[in-house]
Amino acid sequence: MERSRIAVAGASGLIGGALVRALTADGHEVVRLVRGAARAADEVRWDPERGSVDADGLAGCGAVVNLAGAGVGDRRWTPAYKARLRASRVRGTAALAEAVAALPEEVRPRVLLNGSAIGYYGETGGRTVDESAPPGEGFLPGLCVEWEAAAAPAREAGVRTVFARTGLVVARGGGAWGRLFPLFRAGLGGRLGDGRQYWSFIALHDEVAALRHLLDTEGLSGPFNLTAPYPATNREITETMARVLHRPALFAVPAPVLRTVLGEMAGDVLGSARVVPARLLESGFRFAFPRIEEAVRAAL
Repeated sequence: MERSRIAVAGASGLIGGALVRALTADGHEVVRLVRGAARAADEVRWDPERGSVDADGLAGCGAVVNLAGAGVGDRRWTPAYKARLRASRVRGTAALAEAVAALPEEVRPRVLLNGSAIGYYGETGGRTVDESAPPGEGFLPGLCVEWEAAAAPAREAGVRTVFARTGLVVARGGGAWGRLFPLFRAGLGGRLGDGRQYWSFIALHDEVAALRHLLDTEGLSGPFNLTAPYPATNREITETMARVLHRPALFAVPAPVLRTVLGEMAGDVLGSARVVPARLLESGFRFAFPRIEEAVRAAL
């Protein structure tokens, strides 16, 4: 994409922050969507959970990137927190899509790149799935279906609409690995459950590069799995972390304990999602860190 103005929701998060730094380094003007009053020319006010956004602030942007949403793993999934997860994603996406669609064509963004997640597929066991697979069953798949459907106004207005179904991001600064690294450094790391469940991961570097690829490549629309091409089991990941960090991995957390501590969210930890990035690879994208050991070393 030529140097342009790009609006980013979720710019303060792990992925959003890394994307903003990359875009800014390449000379793009980044506009951040903020929840409070806009205090600078590069800020646009919005309230994703109430479904409102200052549409005028999006006028003239070449692209809108929506990576906002309450953290799936931040709290137990109480009914109240489930409602917050849904509102922050579905209402926020709907607000952006409607705002983009309502803008005059001459100042309307050309692309909406919307976050999603491999939670769309639910439990897949050892079966490999790509973007052609149907949604799974349960809370997360249902949320992802609603989340993506909320972008319909932009797509119907002719805006190229892309869904980034992201896996577990390997990075020190946040997400699942932001919690795993300190545990393994302290010698407290270990497999979760029986360790046979697949975790579909992606290095933060590749996540940002893939998002840039989806923004820059005309003709790409619909869902794309942002996961490395070689998913690994929890046991393999545990062994890799221990080897790279030169620490023992003696501890194992039994499934019943996880269910007691995490509640319904334990299903996401113990579940298996063997997801591959078929469409991303077909579009010409190449991973810098396709295997788990490479991704862990890159994060360090």
